[in-house]
Amino acid sequence: MERTDKIYGLAALFDSPDKIIHATESVVKEGYKSFDVHTPYPVHGMDNAMKLKPSTLGYITLVFGLSGAAFILLFMYWTMSVNYPMIIGGKPYFALPAFIPVTFEVTVLLATLSTVIGMIAFYFKFPVNAYPLNETNYMKAVSNDKYGVFIKSDDPKFDESKIRVFLTSLGGTNLELVYDLKKVTYDPFSPRFISVLVGVIIVVSGGTYVSLNKAMYLPPFNWMEYQFRGNPQSSSDFFSDGRVNRMPVKGSVARGFIPYEFTGVTLPENPLPNPLPVDEKVLQLGKRKYLTFCSPCHGDYGDGDSRMRGQFPNPPSLHTEKLKTWADGLIYHVIVNGQNVMPSYAHQTTAEERWAMVHYVRALQLAKNASEGDIDRFNKEFSANGK
Repeated sequence: MERTDKIYGLAALFDSPDKIIHATESVVKEGYKSFDVHTPYPVHGMDNAMKLKPSTLGYITLVFGLSGAAFILLFMYWTMSVNYPMIIGGKPYFALPAFIPVTFEVTVLLATLSTVIGMIAFYFKFPVNAYPLNETNYMKAVSNDKYGVFIKSDDPKFDESKIRVFLTSLGGTNLELVYDLKKVTYDPFSPRFISVLVGVIIVVSGGTYVSLNKAMYLPPFNWMEYQFRGNPQSSSDFFSDGRVNRMPVKGSVARGFIPYEFTGVTLPENPLPNPLPVDEKVLQLGKRKYLTFCSPCHGDYGDGDSRMRGQFPNPPSLHTEKLKTWADGLIYHVIVNGQNVMPSYAHQTTAEERWAMVHYVRALQLAKNASEGDIDRFNKEFSANGK
């Protein structure tokens, strides 16, 4: 590297960690601002000796990390709840637990990228290899077993002769005057550079294409291309029933699950009693599940006014005398087993949700067929609660 006649700074070497700490404290006390300290390994207490302020890089990480979390949450909310709302398995539009993994990944991604980019761009000022201290005896020494102080020439108090005396008095040795480098510019449009760039593009693109599209499908890796697999709801030549989707083994029971004992029975003689108490929480659960699974055919209020537009026969009203006198267990039984064109909802709902749906059906029946006594009792309870 060619150097100019312009002085970049003055450097001095020290023999021990104690001496470099003492020298650094003296440099700060003397009032020098533009200086640096170099050691072959981190020296405890050096930050305090140099009077370095805590880095503000963490604020960049915090701001961009929180911004990433807020952005992706709002984006998923707008996508799933505003722009294209979808009900998936009866879940609410904005199902927060399902969005946590994506939120975490985007938070970490933006926090990490902002930290690296901010550090290189704003704190390191885009460092380059052409640094005046490189290839000097001073830098070779502090990279091995010495410790050094370097005072730059742009310091307001820089005076070569005074600094030499000052550093020598602190025990500094091998004082070295460092000169600035000549600025070298390169033509980015030179034929040689363009040729190398094009060559790199060709080699990288060709290597990537061959490795991902050819090499990965050569034996013994071709088993991934021809592995046995099936798309959901597609046919299969392997299984005797021709289906890809497989049902659980007959008689298997999921852990923590109690099978319904009347599965496959037309109507049980001794139906199960409803184990859930009637309270606001249970009715709200039953309402949500009823509106999700039952209302498309039975109507929002159980009148049998289907919204299916003739795709299926309209079901009977839930307010018939037969259904009003049915036991709760019989309504639950129909939800589990299905009836006529109504399918079973055993796989879409839990036992608790089905019993809550039964309670909500009873609430609909009571609301539409309330007697004068029911109304009087309601008014008394309503007044007693101060409403």
